[in-house]
Amino acid sequence: MEKVFEVQALRSWVATILRAAGSQPGEADTVAANLVLANLSGHDSHGVGMLPRYVDAVLEGGLKPNTGIKTLLDGGTLLSLDGQRGYGQVVGAQAMELGLARARAHGSCIMALANAHHLGRIGHFAEMAVAQGLVSLHFVNVLSRPVVAPWGGADGRYGTNPCCIGVPLAGRPPFVLDFATSRVAQGKMRVAHNKGERVAPGLLIDPAGQPTTDPGVVVVPQPPAGPGAGLFGALMPFGEHKGYGLAVACELLGGALTGGGTWHAPADAARAVVNGMLTVLIDPARLGTQAAFEQEALAFMDWLRQSPPAPGFETAVQTAGEPERAARLRREHSGITLDGQTWQEMVDAGRKLGLEPGSEA
Repeated sequence: MEKVFEVQALRSWVATILRAAGSQPGEADTVAANLVLANLSGHDSHGVGMLPRYVDAVLEGGLKPNTGIKTLLDGGTLLSLDGQRGYGQVVGAQAMELGLARARAHGSCIMALANAHHLGRIGHFAEMAVAQGLVSLHFVNVLSRPVVAPWGGADGRYGTNPCCIGVPLAGRPPFVLDFATSRVAQGKMRVAHNKGERVAPGLLIDPAGQPTTDPGVVVVPQPPAGPGAGLFGALMPFGEHKGYGLAVACELLGGALTGGGTWHAPADAARAVVNGMLTVLIDPARLGTQAAFEQEALAFMDWLRQSPPAPGFETAVQTAGEPERAARLRREHSGITLDGQTWQEMVDAGRKLGLEPGSEA
């Protein structure tokens, strides 16, 4: 049965579980706020439903509470940083703060972050940049069970490898494009599976490489599909060969170039999710194009909005970032709804640490 939570109450419960897992209060509050913000933004795949996996990762030793970034190289506009398996919501923000300061000082910064535990919604980091008037580009790889099939392949070979671009718009909310390079995020399959739902055709293949609409094939082990077949199916890349190519670029840039590593091993049962992220930050003012940038960006956005709605679309043309902002307004007012399975998994995670619901005081 679904449960509806008031936002602050959910933050408090999540922070309580994180403290019980070893986090200091400040870290617990930061991670809890980030997870709940993902739910508020309509991205339940990156929200509090990740908490049970985080608890398991801490207990296994793959996620290290109260761990910050380590600077490997400080070259002014070049930064190489190691997240040391700390919470991605914490080390990712620490890395961004360093990169943003360099971009403001020098006009640009290329920041490589390796070995962060799950960074969560990458759009959060783009929002940090655009709030300071900076453009940001992010390429991320995922070291966890490979859940995405290469174009033309029949099993998982890499992660959902997100790409994100943030662009400030003078006097208006920013453009924040944040997407997995798979046709759908892995976490959305977890949410659908927990709700007992099927998904649209074309998103998944089963362990035998055949199309399926059962999200469970990438969430829980499946019966053996035949000799040599794996226990899991895979997500398909978005955009066929084009999305596949971008996913490979994210692996090479977010994994190989950052020094965090790429995926090229059989899947294991570890619960940790490790990300590498290559970030490029640009200050339009220091580039010398600020006036033209502001004028042309707004002119183009206005031009887009003049397009009449296509059949099947009830509203005017939207751009990246608008659905998330609208979702936040709705959910701040109406609360956050969790399906019964997700809530039960969170309760079970708390019980592993000696907590029961209502013990957040």
